[in-house]
Amino acid sequence: MLNSRESMKKPELLAPAGSLEAFFAAMEKGADAVYGGLRDFSARAKAKNFSISQMERMTTYAHSLGRKVYVTLNTLVKEAELPQLVETLAALEAMGTDGVILQDLGVARLIRDHFPGIPRHASTQMTIHNLAGVQVLGEMGFERVVLARELHLDDIRRICGSTPVEIECFIHGALCFAISGQCYFSSFLGGHSGNRGRCAQPCRRHYRYRAKDGYYFSTNDLSTVDLIPDLAAAGVASLKIEGRMKSAEYVASVVEAYRMVLDAPERKRAEVTGRAKELLKLSFGRVPTKGFMGSRSPSDIAIPTLRGATGRFLGEITGVKGNRITFETKDPLFVGDRIRVQPKSDMAGRAFTVKELFAGQGKVKSVRGKSIVSVISPFPFKVGDAVFKVSSETAFTMSENACLKRLASVKPCAIPCDVALALDGETLRVTGQAAGGRIEAAFPVGALEPARTEDMTGVLRAQFSRTGDTPFELRNLDAPGFPRVLIPPARLKDIRREFYRLLAEEAVAGARTRQTEARRRALAALVPAAQPRRESRTEVIVRIEHLRDASLLRQPGVDGIILPVSRANIHQLPLAARKLRGDAERITWHLPFIMFDDDLPFYREAVDVILAHGFRRFELSNLSHAALLKGRDAERATDYRLFSLNTQAILAWHELGVTTATLYIEDDAENMARLLGAAVPVKRRVLVYAGVPAMTTRVAIRGVKNDAPLVSDRGDEYDVTIRGDLTTITPATRFSITHFRGQLQEAGCGTFIVDLSQAPRERWRPILDTFARGGELPGTSPFNFVMGLV
Repeated sequence: MLNSRESMKKPELLAPAGSLEAFFAAMEKGADAVYGGLRDFSARAKAKNFSISQMERMTTYAHSLGRKVYVTLNTLVKEAELPQLVETLAALEAMGTDGVILQDLGVARLIRDHFPGIPRHASTQMTIHNLAGVQVLGEMGFERVVLARELHLDDIRRICGSTPVEIECFIHGALCFAISGQCYFSSFLGGHSGNRGRCAQPCRRHYRYRAKDGYYFSTNDLSTVDLIPDLAAAGVASLKIEGRMKSAEYVASVVEAYRMVLDAPERKRAEVTGRAKELLKLSFGRVPTKGFMGSRSPSDIAIPTLRGATGRFLGEITGVKGNRITFETKDPLFVGDRIRVQPKSDMAGRAFTVKELFAGQGKVKSVRGKSIVSVISPFPFKVGDAVFKVSSETAFTMSENACLKRLASVKPCAIPCDVALALDGETLRVTGQAAGGRIEAAFPVGALEPARTEDMTGVLRAQFSRTGDTPFELRNLDAPGFPRVLIPPARLKDIRREFYRLLAEEAVAGARTRQTEARRRALAALVPAAQPRRESRTEVIVRIEHLRDASLLRQPGVDGIILPVSRANIHQLPLAARKLRGDAERITWHLPFIMFDDDLPFYREAVDVILAHGFRRFELSNLSHAALLKGRDAERATDYRLFSLNTQAILAWHELGVTTATLYIEDDAENMARLLGAAVPVKRRVLVYAGVPAMTTRVAIRGVKNDAPLVSDRGDEYDVTIRGDLTTITPATRFSITHFRGQLQEAGCGTFIVDLSQAPRERWRPILDTFARGGELPGTSPFNFVMGLV
């Protein structure tokens, strides 16, 4: 008899496909599904990604093997990009995609309203880290949620056991130091937003803390091969391998390893897991860690003494002459190997394929380990930069041309059709349904002789199952009460051919018509551009940290305050509420964006206490907060962490009861102006001064306290704030667009947020006065407002 683990449903093994080579590697090594991006709207814009026609053929190929393909549209979408997004969604629904992984609720809303044939999966970029968030998405019609990587196995098990929504978890690959979806580091440095698929990976670089250099933010790679049986037993529906930027070799090795473990009988699992670990060593990954899945306080996610660059470390550059770099390689090296050089300076690494190899006085094809070697580099590097081997010419390989040829040979999957037949006198009536189309056809057959067979349904099924070169495959045939008659074979053959011709016309034309109509309706539903309307009346909302500072409400130029829902503030509330009588409408309570399930009882009680004291205004910063406030008489606003980069997203918040939306902190002037001028039933406001939380993380930074800044090679300083088990990294250079107050008012902004929660008290009045006169605060950054969000 099978035990409970062997009889449970096996989870899907989901592999990355950042290239055609990786796609076919995943298929050949046994992935149940792959996920890949299009050339637009992908969170890995630097991957090769795919055209619509390639994705359609990949989907067809996968379906022919009984596998699935999910499309990643997991970036934030600007207002001007919505028409292009509509075209993309129409094409994806037409090709029968198995699902779209998304981050932006604007994308989700368009799919729900106009392209309902596309299953929606919530990306880990949505920061879903508790049961409440999963439940909100379930009520919105999402089929699957990719959980945040900061959850322990016990948390995952509890969530899986409490919801019908499919749960997907990352099991292997690169880890973000920051909580996914909440990193603004790359964007702050140069406008290349991780939430737009363009992360420049500043976390992989070199920093200094109290004169000690280290890779403080550079994480090791997640590897949970030991935990696969536990994840399956917990009820996880899909096990996800990270790596759309990785090689086909990496994908092949990792998929094969996890496939082995998933398929191993329990009595052999330990042995197979050991073999899988050996195979994973060939994937050129970083040092492995089980992350938060294996421990609530892991100490091995980021180790400052490790460079954290992917691949096997070969050595450091000892000489540079022209385009040649020289180093001593620890491992054998071959022409065709791919290496990556990580600069010692504060710059991103660059990878290239070794095309020429020199040892001694001549050119060679390969060298042994511990050899002095020179290679031709297409990029400039310096002595001391580190060299890593990231793939091998001897590994699984299939050229891009071979992949394109195989893809071009893929034939469309047959369309299942249902046929019903009835004899009406001397007329054969045939009804067919396929691909959402339906036809009814009548064919004269004349007077018919009796037939000897008693199985007329079988005779007709045998005839109509011969679909020839039509796109159909007979799924069901019904002929209830069909009389025993002999239809001349030649006539029945002609009827069959004409019927399938008519059905093909209807199915193809009908599908095209439905697609065109859905596209037209979706484009018509987009909020039209409007002329900016100057807002003459303005209000200033100030964010502060402590309830004891609520007297700021009495200061000139302050119309309201935002306070965090914290234990200290809730403890002080009963006494403070008496002093604030009459000011309840001027105070908003901010719910923190991270609330693990164990924290939720406190926050539910805190909301009750706040409401009981007459306060009704709340600011939401995570989707789970919609569940926290459900059924309560509360006014809801969104923080910038709930992304509002387009009007469809703003309308989605409105459907969740939101009356005010804070525009996205990474946004630029052009897109903000579009949103401020749009006719939507949600008040919009803009953050004009704040410390930017470049990274918020649950990873404890080894050896670092909040007593001194971290400093980059460029000399940029970053403040460290530690609260509970969360650490925030904030650039010492604050964000400010106070000097664009007039421009924002002209665009239609009437409400401004000034975040003083990290500013010294003596700076509060000068900051507020500078904003009041529309002045510029020296030593600050406008973030992306001027240079644009890429």
